[in-house]
Amino acid sequence: MKDLVLIGGGHSHAIALREFAMNPLPGIRITLISDVLQTPYSGMLPGYLAGFYTFEEAHIDLRPLANLAQAEFYCDRAIGLDLQQNQVFCANHPPIRFDILSIDIGSTPATLNVPGAATYAIPAKPVPQLLASWHKFQEKVLQSPQQSRSLATVGGGAGGVELTLSIQAHLNKLLAPKYRKNIEYHLFHRSSHILSSHSRYAARTLSQIMERRGIYLHLNQSVTRLEKQPSERLKLDCESGLTIECDEVFWVTQAAAPDWISGSGLSTDNRGFIQVNDHLQSISHSNIFASGDIATLLNNPRPKAGVFAVRQGKPLFENLCLILQEKPLISYHPQQQFLTLIGTGNGKAVASRGRFGLGPLRLIWTWKDWIDRRFMDQFNS
Repeated sequence: MKDLVLIGGGHSHAIALREFAMNPLPGIRITLISDVLQTPYSGMLPGYLAGFYTFEEAHIDLRPLANLAQAEFYCDRAIGLDLQQNQVFCANHPPIRFDILSIDIGSTPATLNVPGAATYAIPAKPVPQLLASWHKFQEKVLQSPQQSRSLATVGGGAGGVELTLSIQAHLNKLLAPKYRKNIEYHLFHRSSHILSSHSRYAARTLSQIMERRGIYLHLNQSVTRLEKQPSERLKLDCESGLTIECDEVFWVTQAAAPDWISGSGLSTDNRGFIQVNDHLQSISHSNIFASGDIATLLNNPRPKAGVFAVRQGKPLFENLCLILQEKPLISYHPQQQFLTLIGTGNGKAVASRGRFGLGPLRLIWTWKDWIDRRFMDQFNS
């Protein structure tokens, strides 16, 4: 009997568990370690923040999925590895032994180089922490809508733009018109335009949308400090000298890896992500695989985006089966360009692929909604 251990309930592992449920492999014992019972689907998260989806619609329940795959499920947080003894260390369980290990734990926004950010900002990941803070802020707004508030997002990539638009749209739906202007929205980005890795069309269009909706865009601004004032408000200091006070700050910047990964002895890149080959296999330890944001494809580096985690699910499953059977592995080849559908929070979306863009259109949001619901249906049926 061989032990296959999966750390994390990300998109790739959810797909792999579904495949193991449908195509059981004799002679293996599967263990899933995840610090959440319900894992968020990144494609639906902005729609959830905008009020289009329920919590259940935007999350995959890992418990029935693990049961169907006949996997032991530990709701716990992995904190380290012993690569000599092939063990996973957890916060609240004894060490868990493995023959084959797969890691799909996502990433977190990098905050270490900005004093105060790790203490006072709300990181976009882990998602449960983001949602708890969002619900708390939403409750405060509804309890005293007449009070003036200010909300800031640091990071002008697709995640930061979509989060800001979704939150604003949802609060506008909940508040009476006379109270909507009591909330100010700010977005800080270090480049000269938002969505730097997307088409110029998408960047220009979404900038215009944000400006029309009264969202303050602070471009070419690097946040250098975040500190709490005696008034309990947060002060953002920028390298340029710009200073703004806010009530909440969402941090949606470049991704970072948990410290325990680089401390484990696995080969990592300069940001601490696990380096893998075309088989999604660690380049330093052949019995360890990684996928999603936590992995860096050595031969085909790609942005940290949910679309790649989804596409890696099936080849990851196939390679886990093959290595358990001591057979040759298959290669995963990511697409050169990928389509991004960015919701505006009000039932429309902008499409971006390579140099091209389209929208905002309700038809694009309807298409995105259909894609996301179809993906989630495979776990709910």
